[in-house]
Amino acid sequence: MSKFRYSAKDASGKSVSGTLEAQNSAEAIDQLRRKRLNVLKITEAKGSGLAKKGGRKPKKGEVELFTRQLSTMISAGIPLLECLEIQHEQAETAGFKSALGTVIEDIRGGTDLSAAVARFPNIFTPIYTSMVKAGEASGQLDEILSRLADYLEANARLRSEIKSAMTYPVVSLFLVLGITSFLMIVIVPKFKEIFDGLGVELPGITKAVMGASLYMRDNSPVVFGGLVATMVGFSMWKKSKSGREVWDRVILAMPVFGNLFRKVALSRFSRTFSTMIKSGVPILGSLEIVGETAGNSVVQKAVVSAIDSVRQGDTLAGPLGKAAVFPPMVVRMISIGERSGALEQLLGKISEFYDQQVEAEVKGLTSLIEPLLIALMGIVVGGIVLAVFLPIMKLQEALTPK
Repeated sequence: MSKFRYSAKDASGKSVSGTLEAQNSAEAIDQLRRKRLNVLKITEAKGSGLAKKGGRKPKKGEVELFTRQLSTMISAGIPLLECLEIQHEQAETAGFKSALGTVIEDIRGGTDLSAAVARFPNIFTPIYTSMVKAGEASGQLDEILSRLADYLEANARLRSEIKSAMTYPVVSLFLVLGITSFLMIVIVPKFKEIFDGLGVELPGITKAVMGASLYMRDNSPVVFGGLVATMVGFSMWKKSKSGREVWDRVILAMPVFGNLFRKVALSRFSRTFSTMIKSGVPILGSLEIVGETAGNSVVQKAVVSAIDSVRQGDTLAGPLGKAAVFPPMVVRMISIGERSGALEQLLGKISEFYDQQVEAEVKGLTSLIEPLLIALMGIVVGGIVLAVFLPIMKLQEALTPK
């Protein structure tokens, strides 16, 4: 048995939290649902027995490849246990190999695959566990695993696109900060004696740059220590509940990246929801997991409202339409899907549309950010150079005979 921490809402909408003991996360969620609680988040407590197993995450793409190969082998008629033994032999990372070994032992003891993989939430997410459980119940495990592999691969592509969009500006900004710090701490202070010997009134920009440069040189531990402390403090604040809510709203309102983050959130929401419904996961269970994996508290709040609405027999589209993050087109398509019984197909179309939008947005941002960062570097470095050489130029003008 392991301990799980949970946060949930009761039938009246009141937030509740606590800990409970269960064999795995799926059993913990079942316990909470029997108490008529709407699960918002569930995590294994640190130091519990299961958290120690398979602690290291598999390498990039390993779970996707495992899922795809497992689907292919099951569809070819190979028994599940033999499929897992083959996958165990070819596992590349020690943590994943250890996890598969435990899964094989559990299945030999009569445990279902969904319950066995649920013991490793750091490797197999709640989406993974729920879809495998739906595949076992429907007798279409190979097909469900194929859909799951498609879902994981699509998510991996989306993460790759976002990473490529963010890598260039982050690296460039660190480069700008590094060059600026080097100029201000090492180069600019060397001109102080020269300026003192000129005997001329320094321009305002030179005084400002020289003052900042000398302060940075004399107090570099304080400056850089303060910068690190600020970054750590910001990271801790962003992980807190209140901080995350504020930050998620801020990033959606950002002038350049806000539109991209909004499209990513919509793509992730619609793909996850569509995949789970298509795989036979009940709509309320699907919504609970979609909310947990939304990656944005604004979307998560809208999904929680939708869960309450659906539970009371109302529509899904109504609460989503009240959230600013969902455009009218998405809300209208979800509404049509509810009425026509083709919700999963329309959600799939929404996901495809926003995947294309994200790809186009990434390309556009890359072409836009590059000249902006070059201009920023030119302004910063050029301003420092101008501040240093302006007094020398003024002195040269004064000494030049008219």
